[in-house]
Amino acid sequence: MAYVVTRPCLGTKDRSCVEVCPVDCFYDIRDPELNKEYGVGPAAWSTSGDEATKKKGFGMVMIHPDECINCGACETECPVEAIYEDTGVPQQYQGFVKINADRTMGMSSEELDAHRLTSKE
Repeated sequence: MAYVVTRPCLGTKDRSCVEVCPVDCFYDIRDPELNKEYGVGPAAWSTSGDEATKKKGFGMVMIHPDECINCGACETECPVEAIYEDTGVPQQYQGFVKINADRTMGMSSEELDAHRLTSKE
């Protein structure tokens, strides 16, 4: 079992979850298509500034299911209630179990290193 980040993270990308995670299982998935598909703009903090900052605001934070240790620390820290244990994801967010797994498990080692979020960043 693992935890899953769901739709409310789109347009937010708050890192409170990353700060309390004892392992580095969170990834910054910067995919404007996710925002478009779910009708959510980029994170509010990214709407001004240079293009690199704007790009960072798209997509969402995701958890790699093979790296998550199922501690639950992230769930209570999420200010938008986007994180659930994979077996307890509400029906309307069930698709995000597969999205988190597909996006993170499909990355090469180099891609994982480039997108990994840590509490040190």
